[in-house]
Parts: sequence; structure tokens; C-alpha cells
Amino acid sequence: MAIRGSLKEASLPDVIQLLAMGQKTGCLSVTDRSSFGYIYFEKGRLTYASILNRPDRLGELLVKNGVITRQELADAMEQQAQQPGKRLGRILIGRGHLTESQLQRYIAVQIEEAVYHLFTWSQGTFYFEADERPENQDFLISMNPENLLLEGARRIDEWTLIEKKIPSFDLIFALERDPRADPDVELTDEQQALVPLIDGNRTVQDIVDESGMVEFEVGRALYGLVQAGFATRVGRRKREAPGPLRDARAAEHLNLAKAFYGTRMYEDAVRELRKVEELLPESPEPRFYFGLIALREGRYSDALRYLRAAVEQGRGQYAAFMDMAFALERLGRYDDALLALDQVERLRPGDPPALLARAIAQVKSGDLAAAAARFRGYRQQLGGAAPPPLYYAFALLAAALAGDLDAALSVGEEGLRHHPSNGVLLVNVGAVHERRGDLEKAEVLYRRAREEAPLLPQVYKNLGDLLYRRGHYEEAREVYQRAIELAPNLGDDVYLKLGNIWYKEMNREKAVSLWQRAMELNPQNEVVRTNLDLMGASSTG
Repeated sequence: MAIRGSLKEASLPDVIQLLAMGQKTGCLSVTDRSSFGYIYFEKGRLTYASILNRPDRLGELLVKNGVITRQELADAMEQQAQQPGKRLGRILIGRGHLTESQLQRYIAVQIEEAVYHLFTWSQGTFYFEADERPENQDFLISMNPENLLLEGARRIDEWTLIEKKIPSFDLIFALERDPRADPDVELTDEQQALVPLIDGNRTVQDIVDESGMVEFEVGRALYGLVQAGFATRVGRRKREAPGPLRDARAAEHLNLAKAFYGTRMYEDAVRELRKVEELLPESPEPRFYFGLIALREGRYSDALRYLRAAVEQGRGQYAAFMDMAFALERLGRYDDALLALDQVERLRPGDPPALLARAIAQVKSGDLAAAAARFRGYRQQLGGAAPPPLYYAFALLAAALAGDLDAALSVGEEGLRHHPSNGVLLVNVGAVHERRGDLEKAEVLYRRAREEAPLLPQVYKNLGDLLYRRGHYEEAREVYQRAIELAPNLGDDVYLKLGNIWYKEMNREKAVSLWQRAMELNPQNEVVRTNLDLMGASSTG
């Protein structure tokens, strides 16, 4: 079951309630204009949740809440360095510093806080992918979402007030005067703990990290101090970029993995990346490259999972978000792809590759006017440099879909002057000529494309369609056959026409087999259904 939609049309609590009532298992991805979040379900119960770029504070939570000492945490982290892949919580349990129930409690706190934060998002999109489960988590909970929904509703109301004074956690506050000096002022326990940390240097996030309290508690306590005039905003701090890999052996394996990846030796690259994971389990580099390998192999859901894990672990965001956008676009999740590109725009405003990626996603989603504007902006950013073939292929397509075949042909011919051997561009220009009724020019370009890009399925489909249209059935059959060999799911129309050709050649059995395959790809194809009914054959064969 796939569910997708806009947070403007359906609130996140409503979506969660739907999944809980339906006892669904899978991952609910949530995006707004600045981040990505994920909530996992198992038979309707919530098991895990995370938000990209929110730090894992399990150790600090345990220390600040008096469950373990700072020295016990340091010793456990040292042991973790000697036992790559072993989770901190399990080490603390093994050392007798932590019980299973305590681990479950504080991991549950982290998960709950992630969900409560997601509840504050009112713009963006959601997408539920069935049967997807979290990877390599220390502990999964089993929580009734109804409890979260009730508490979340209360927090949302309160947070709308808090965020007016504390809109971002990278803000810095200082004390105007110490409330502890006034005997008539009654502070909450949370405010008592916060006052020593509000020093004009720490950000709100620093205060969260050092206090051991969750974000909502810090926000509420700080809001009260600001409202009462005890604290005031004094600045903002930029987040520091993550550091490079420190371990020499891990760096060596990573360099080998990159070399194998660059030469398409993916099995060898994976082997080296596994070694990096063993040496540096917290490094995001293996996840990032696992994602790239999955992209290359066309496993777009896997790629998306790895890439978002890499971002969660602090991997350089520009490349990760660009690759996430590509994976989302290939999955047909165009709105989410555009949101990932919004992240890129914040990191690198006016970045030409991101502008081109956005234009392509807009073409595919049908927003042709926006795509045309983005293509123009892309050309302006390039200055006098010649665009790549991808630009011409999709700018041409956008113009053609908008009905301006003359403009499409002009773009295509300019592209071929710069890139005369590009197969995709040759196919697209050929398609424009075919739409204009110049079948001879179209055929010449399709045949050129077949020579230049013999592994491109669309070449054979377009050429086959043209030959079929002109009545050259024997050659069309050979061309179509090659198309489905390269891409078995290329389209139901290919199987329909190929079945028609075999039927003309009196091979009813072959024709029925191909039509049945067409019905598998598109059960709504009424022409195929009629053909099968006339043959007395069912669509399942």
C-alpha cells in the first residue's frame, strides 16, 4: 500500500492514525521545506523515528539524567572504539551501568521527541512505503501511536507560542538579570537547570545537549525566562562542518572503495566499504557510497535509504541531497525531489546542476512553465558555456510538450551541433521531426541513435513505432524485440504492437502471450483486453 499527499491537505497526526488503524508496516517519510523525517511502523505500532541532522544524544541524556557517570560513558565509548559495530547502549548494559528497561526508556524519549517535532510541520509532503524497516538500530520500541497523538496535540498548541521567541535552535541567549537573585521569583526545575547555561555563548542546541532535557522542555523553560524579561536573544551561531576521517586504515579502505566505484567494480567497492564500517562504525562515508552504488544499479529505494542515513550521520549534504533528489525523481516522487533540491539551494544558491535537476523534475511532473523558466535561469548561470546533452534533451522535451515544436526543434538542433553523437538527444530530435510529420528525417535520426547508443531501449521503441506506422512490420518486430530485451517493462504499447505483428503473421499463440504481458503492465488497456476477448483468452493466460 502506498500513501502520499500534502501536509496542507492531511495533517501528520491524521496520517499516523490511519496507518495505526490499518495496522500497517513500513516507513512514513515526511518532508518540509527544510528537513526530512522518518517514522517506522510495525503492524500499526510505532517502532522508530528520526529526523535528518538531529544528533544522537543517548549518552548525554544518560549522563545528565544521572543514570551513568561521565567516566562510565567515556569508558564505554573507548570500548566501542575497540569493538567496531557494537552499539553504545549494549556496551553500557554489558558493563552493568544500564538496564534494558533504562535503555528502552531513553531511546523511547528520543523517538518520541522526533515525532513531536514532526508534528510541528504543517507544509511539505508525506509518503508511506510498505514493508520498509529501519536498519541497524540499537533498539526498536513498540509504542501505541494514540498516546503520542494526544501529547503531540498539546505540544503543538504550546509550541506555536514558543517558536515566536525561539524560531531556531542555533540562536544564542544571554541573561539580562539573574532570576535566582529575586526571592519573589519562582522558577521551575527546568528553568533552574537552564539559568547557568544561558551565558551569551551557548546556542539553544548547546543548552539542549548539556542540560539532558528534551527540546520541548528547554524551549518551554527558556520561553518563560524570555517572556519575563530575564533572558534575551544576542546572536546566532553557524553550524560547523563535520571533520574528515581520522583513522588511517579506514581512509585507506575508503580510497580503495572510491577507486573501485569509479571503475564500476561495485562488489569490490562494497567489500572495502564494509571494512570502513568495521573500523569507523559512526562514519557516514560507507552509507553515502552504498547509496551511490544503488543509484548506479537502479535500486532507487535502497539508494534513498542509504543516502538519508548518510545525511543523518553528517555526510556532506550537497552531494547527498543532489543524489537523493535524483533517486526521488526516478521513483516518480517529483514533489519530494523538488524539496531535496530546496535543501541544495540553501547550501549553494544558484547552483547550475541543481537548477538543471529542478527543471528536469518539473518537466516530468508536468509543470512546463516553471521548467521553462528554470531552463532559462540555468542558461544564464552558465554564461557562454555550452550546456550538457541532458539540458538540450529535456529543454527540447519541455517545448514539445508545451506544443511549440518549432522551439523544440531549434533547441534540439543547437544541441546536436554541440553533441552530435548523443543518443538521447538524437532520439528526442527525431521525435520532434516525427511529430511534425517528417518521417524520413525522424528515421535517419533514430538509426543514427541506434549506432551511437545501442543499449538505449528508447531508441528501439521509437524506431519500432515509426516502422510499425509505415507498415514495415518485419523490421519493426526485430526492433521491438530488442527493445524488450533491454527493458522488459518498457511499456504495454510495445507488447501490444509486437503482438499485433505476430497475429498478422498468423502466430496466434505468440500474439496472445504478448498481449497478456501488455495487460500485466497496464490492466486498463482496453485495446489489449478486446484483442484477448476476441481470441477467447483471459488476461492472465
